Amino acid sequence: MKVLDQNIINNKDYCSAITGYYMTLNNNSAQINIDYLISITIFLFAIIFVFQFTSGLFTPFQSDSDETTLIADRTSTLIVENMMSVGNVAVPNLVNKTKVNEFFTQLDGDYDPTIDAIGLNGTYHSYNLNVSLDNSTAVINSAGRTLPSSGNLGQTKRVVVLMDTDSGTTENAILSVRVW
Repeated sequence: MKVLDQNIINNKDYCSAITGYYMTLNNNSAQINIDYLISITIFLFAIIFVFQFTSGLFTPFQSDSDETTLIADRTSTLIVENMMSVGNVAVPNLVNKTKVNEFFTQLDGDYDPTIDAIGLNGTYHSYNLNVSLDNSTAVINSAGRTLPSSGNLGQTKRVVVLMDTDSGTTENAILSVRVW
């Protein structure tokens, strides 16, 4: 058995693990080994896949700063769950149509006191607010300052169920809160 192993080592012959072909190591023809070519191709495809996949992880964050996006998210939570809510803790996105209309009227009429009540006016920095409510066909209501053409704008959209307490009917809507 040792004689056979020694002959294989002396001849420098081996069998490829990927292709299964019997090859010799004394080949000086300057051609790329098929196993090497296949393994490099698989490695490059893996690297390309990783870069392609990880580039999409950060796409939802369109704002230059996480600060304004977080403030918009907390503001939308405060508006929906405290100011517009029907009062059912089990369904936090169920909003009262009358309270929604009162909020938009208050935000358009008394902007500064409403911003103070929400907590967007501070001694260090003050933020502006724009809120809109859309259904599947049109804008239901919109209030607040006009959106700037440039700058750091944080936006949060929440799906809410708009309930008319008089008739009991409900309608799905999207509440968009923009802070800058």
